[in-house]
Amino acid sequence: MEVIAINNVYKTYVESEIEVKAVRGVSLRFQQGEFAAIVGPSGSGKTTLLNLLGGLDTPTAGEITIGGTHIHQLKPSKLIDFRRDNIGFVFQSYNLIPVLTAKENIEFIMQLQKRAKKERDQRSLELLEAVGLADRVNARPAKLSGGQQQRVAVARALASKPKFILADEPTANLDSVSTEKLLDIMEKLNREENITFIFSTHDTRVMKKARRVITLEDGLVLSDVIK
Repeated sequence: MEVIAINNVYKTYVESEIEVKAVRGVSLRFQQGEFAAIVGPSGSGKTTLLNLLGGLDTPTAGEITIGGTHIHQLKPSKLIDFRRDNIGFVFQSYNLIPVLTAKENIEFIMQLQKRAKKERDQRSLELLEAVGLADRVNARPAKLSGGQQQRVAVARALASKPKFILADEPTANLDSVSTEKLLDIMEKLNREENITFIFSTHDTRVMKKARRVITLEDGLVLSDVIK
């Protein structure tokens, strides 16, 4: 089943009166259950493309459709709701709320969705178990290692039961051991629960795990390889 369709998408920025063409006519399709990496050098457009996919930025031209919804046509308030309910985000800087425990960080998005407390409790504990942190339920971010914080971030991204997860350089701040643990967890979730993962990365370890590698250069798709 097709989750995402990108049709002839462009994104142009103006910086100091100079046009920067970050994405130039990209067309891609993603199916349910993919484990894909968007790769390329700095300035290739991979983070911009991920932001467009997540509705964090709007295309200058072209169409982005997620589950049949044209996200670029949504009003800002509707787009916020759509992102909350359909897209999970994992960032390289973790972005956990420091005053909340691991469990509370995961529950936060479910509170925004007005889910019942019993459901929030059950889902957050299940997710902490899934990412190997069942013993760190009440730990705040400052008491967690970088790898543990990123695993909480993955659990938080899954909390809303999104259609797919977007991960922007999720291993950039992690050592090799933490990276392997994180990738193993995400790959397990992908295979066992058919969760779609799309990475923006320059990490060769992520590229090796990915079953599809899309290479960008100067805002264009240079290659699209399914392993």
